[in-house]
Amino acid sequence: MTHRTVSQGLPDDPRARVTAPAPGCPVEIALAALRGRWTTLIVRELLRVDSYAYSELAATLPELSDKVLTERLAQLVAAGVVLRTRTPGWPPTVTYELTPHGKELGPVLQALWDWGARVPAPPTAEEADDT
Repeated sequence: MTHRTVSQGLPDDPRARVTAPAPGCPVEIALAALRGRWTTLIVRELLRVDSYAYSELAATLPELSDKVLTERLAQLVAAGVVLRTRTPGWPPTVTYELTPHGKELGPVLQALWDWGARVPAPPTAEEADDT
């Protein structure tokens, strides 16, 4: 959906004229959905396939702890970005997939990547010690 914009590329929407952060602000909603370390990588992995079993998703990010993966998936489910499906049986299987709303994050992540790729990377701790 395209918004009419003002001269700085900001939406012509009353929510864009707030003077303090507001939970109903669309940018705050998007940032809340993507908050936390690892969240964007989980979304990236889910963008690549139709669905993942928990163990398959965990295998794509081997340095991510089960605790953080579980927390981030719950956060994404609560935000309406990920659908969690439990299939009965023994053992029961749980799969995760992006909702249609979650799939719309693909271009958002690409825009963040593009912007970040144009910004000089901060110095590493080793480089900072040399100055």
